[in-house]
Amino acid sequence: MANKEIEVAVVGGGIGGLAAAISLLRAGFDVHVYEQSRAMREVGAGLQVSPNASRVLHRLGLADELAKLGVRSLAVHQRRWQDGRTLLKTPLADAVVNAFGYPHYQSHRGDVLAMLVAAFPSERLHTGHRLARFVHQSNCVEAEFDNGTNVTAGVLIGADGIHSTVRESLFGLASPHFTGCMAYRGLVPTDRIKHLDVEVNAQIWMGPGKHIVIYYVKPDRSEIYLVTSQPEPEFRIESWSVKGDVKELRAAFAGFSHEVERVLAACPDVHKWAILDRDSLPRWADGNVTLLGDACHPMTPYMAQGAAMAIEDAAVLSRCLDGVDAGGVADAFRRFEATRKERTTRVQETSRANTWLKQKTDTDWVYSYDAWTVPLAA
Repeated sequence: MANKEIEVAVVGGGIGGLAAAISLLRAGFDVHVYEQSRAMREVGAGLQVSPNASRVLHRLGLADELAKLGVRSLAVHQRRWQDGRTLLKTPLADAVVNAFGYPHYQSHRGDVLAMLVAAFPSERLHTGHRLARFVHQSNCVEAEFDNGTNVTAGVLIGADGIHSTVRESLFGLASPHFTGCMAYRGLVPTDRIKHLDVEVNAQIWMGPGKHIVIYYVKPDRSEIYLVTSQPEPEFRIESWSVKGDVKELRAAFAGFSHEVERVLAACPDVHKWAILDRDSLPRWADGNVTLLGDACHPMTPYMAQGAAMAIEDAAVLSRCLDGVDAGGVADAFRRFEATRKERTTRVQETSRANTWLKQKTDTDWVYSYDAWTVPLAA
């Protein structure tokens, strides 16, 4: 009965927020999600759902839906920038299932979000709600949104991303560290590059000071995603909506292999964002308020684990809250942080160093993690 008596307000309707909301709803909590956007949509970007994340989504009953929208690449194929020669090939597909029990998918980020939206009751998802402020009360939190809505909940979860309002309210404004690099990202219809016969792998062309990643994001192989990393010290805008110049992108990768140049020649449109880094937070929670996902452990994109970490968070948080009463929420949040912090910090630091997948066994400690059975902190 304790779960049903606690109302949970999740601030942020992205992948982490909705995964947490679905996990908590299935555990019996009274959950509502408050999203600042007026429409539930994601920017055109790729997403890798590795076994540590698909394990959580399968347990939430989303195995069939995930399979319908994901591409099971055969391998991560690291290639030399000039001629495409293989540097390292790490098997995926059946090899990943055999090793870790769950599949690895590459998907369109918007498709994964739509899957989660469909799995959550529409009457519990409130769009057009931008958090203005919140205050702690005895065993509850009062939240006010800029549309005038006021909500009182026993639990408030800040899943509102790298520019988290909840984090700033709890711990103040923190300055990120600029890495000196930026990234382009774009989607390419494969009917423009049929002659290339792009392999069904996550391909990474490694060049001096820069790289480009290319992989399919649609099961019918109608679209591929590309994302880059290269130096640009003057560009410091951390936003997924800033348009880039595709001509500048092509010039930056001139001299890369024929396949890369042809893909970029077919790319119709790109966005760009600065790659920033943030230190691990000293703590994630205060009273009956906690952070989740990018709001508390944002990371550089080099491991493609940002969404996966938020999905893992969702499962562990629901386990920590399960069975507590209103007076036990703060302690549940302490256990959540203590259970998760060492792992998320390790992923942050490994991604920062950009050394992952240099060895074939690098996947083991990441992909084998089971958020449903990992021991919870005392």
